[in-house]
Amino acid sequence: MIVKTPAIVLHTLKYGERKLIVDLFTRQLGRLSFVMTMPKSVHGALKKQYFQPLTLLEVTFDHRPRVQLQKLTDARLLVPYTTIPLSPEKLSITLFIAEFLYYALRSEQRNDPLYDYITDSLQWLDAATQGVANFHLTFLMRLARFLGFYPRMEEVRGVFDLREGTFSEVVPTHPDFLQGREAEMVRLLMRMDFGSMHLFRFSREERQRILTVLMRYYQLHLPDFPELRSLAVLREVYAN
Repeated sequence: MIVKTPAIVLHTLKYGERKLIVDLFTRQLGRLSFVMTMPKSVHGALKKQYFQPLTLLEVTFDHRPRVQLQKLTDARLLVPYTTIPLSPEKLSITLFIAEFLYYALRSEQRNDPLYDYITDSLQWLDAATQGVANFHLTFLMRLARFLGFYPRMEEVRGVFDLREGTFSEVVPTHPDFLQGREAEMVRLLMRMDFGSMHLFRFSREERQRILTVLMRYYQLHLPDFPELRSLAVLREVYAN
């Protein structure tokens, strides 16, 4: 079946001299992996620069459900970025998010609201002129809503249980909970969106701690979620 669909580049791996293995999150079919041979001519339909992390594409391929690596026949830029490639801060954020999504969406099927959330968020980041220091924190917090483990809102007092995703007046018997200022930071995150996140002031240490907490939260709710290599780069950017 010939499929033409928007897609988000999650990861690209060089394979041999002229081949790439590319992981995409497609709007129509969810997460898929592709193998592609780069053309010798610069005028070919498949250009290597199209497959940078989080590039927004429209791709065409002959979908074969039982084949592990699909074969791309065409790809074109759907929404070119104008500021992300030129901003070290935005670039470090997108590299982190790309690696994060590569693992978070490993078995994700078609999910139109999730796909739209990711693409809308990336376009917001590209258009933003200032105040993006909390972008990755806001993105991860709100992403949990689409993956099914956003913190429950029945009660927003007391300690925050990372395993249950709830606030409680009772301290859990396990060690995965937050209290005091750290529980308050989760409440603040739940109030933030991209339009208002610049109004929430965190110190460098608080921002680093929030990121550590969010990573732990995802590791508790997604099986085999690893430590991310891009975290070190992101932390270095916000250490200055």
